[in-house]
Amino acid sequence: MKRRTFLKSTALSAIAVSATGFVRPEGDRYVGDCETTSDILGPFYRPDSPVRSNLVVKGEKGELVELVGKIKHQDCTTPYKNAKIELWHCDGNGVYDNATSEFRYRGTAFSDENGNYSFQTILPVAYDAGGGQIRPAHYHMMITAEGYQSLVTQLYFNGDKHIEKDAYANSDFAKKRILKVTDSGNAKKVFYDVSMAKIMMADPVSIDRLLGTYVNKEDKTKSREFFKKNNALWLKNEVFGEEYRYIGNNTFDYAGMPKGMFETYTFELLGAGGVKCTLNFMYENNQKGTIEYWKG
Repeated sequence: MKRRTFLKSTALSAIAVSATGFVRPEGDRYVGDCETTSDILGPFYRPDSPVRSNLVVKGEKGELVELVGKIKHQDCTTPYKNAKIELWHCDGNGVYDNATSEFRYRGTAFSDENGNYSFQTILPVAYDAGGGQIRPAHYHMMITAEGYQSLVTQLYFNGDKHIEKDAYANSDFAKKRILKVTDSGNAKKVFYDVSMAKIMMADPVSIDRLLGTYVNKEDKTKSREFFKKNNALWLKNEVFGEEYRYIGNNTFDYAGMPKGMFETYTFELLGAGGVKCTLNFMYENNQKGTIEYWKG
């Protein structure tokens, strides 16, 4: 159980978000807990993609596929109506549309009264993420459903030779997100059901106190800009931003980091409205450290 203390000395507090009646304690476990897991948001998320289920771009290469599934409450059974599902992925050349008004291979759909959703698109391909790191083919998804924390995740595919060397796809958290691609007439098909989860999140009012630009006093070229989306804390990047989840004790982390790696930001409110932000990180090859930023 994550701690509930969040800057209590400054009248800020954490809240638990839940859907009443779906989950109940039973000994040391919760009946209704599901294993849909989060993954890194990645640097290429763009908000406000068009509401459409057909993402196919005429004339572009790629294997046609239908991604279908069901959104459920935390009991793993009850359908969730009108959940918002955002899907985005690279094209057949491994390139993301990060700037055009077409939002190529990006779309938003909503689950029907039975929780069902579907997208018609292509299978993404593996690509070089820089420095020789080959990311396996994957879909990105963000599911937003009232009463639950938004779920950010990635879907991978059986038989992809790049999964074994990818720290995210090869983690224990990703095992149930490596999916089978089946043949179905003229298009392939991928099935993925999602069960939403109740987790602790920071009070949105508390997050408001943390927003803004933070600067490293020793090197003013280093800065961090935090903003709020869906009542969660986000860190701005070149395309849009990355979501950080509240883990208690005034700290937010980057969800989906591989085992043994982490990236967290811890906030401390100072006098006269100032805020100190401390980045703690552990990356590959034992790269670790602490960097402090201030605003106000």
